[in-house]
Amino acid sequence: MKKVIIQLGTLTCPSCMQKIEQGLSQQTGVEKVKVLFNASKVKIEINEKDIQPEDLSKKIEALGYDVEGMKVKELA
Repeated sequence: MKKVIIQLGTLTCPSCMQKIEQGLSQQTGVEKVKVLFNASKVKIEINEKDIQPEDLSKKIEALGYDVEGMKVKELA
């Protein structure tokens, strides 16, 4: 399992947060998604056998949001 933290461009409304959470949670390999509205960040736990961190940023961009950065950490 890996934890991916994606920095977004500024989120303007709570419905943006819901759209991102719903879009990512439907992806195979995504175990947990949490959007931090005030920080414009998304924290995602993934099973890297099924999905790669780069796929997450592509999905967010496909939903219409800017990705400004990404960090990946190994979970114990």
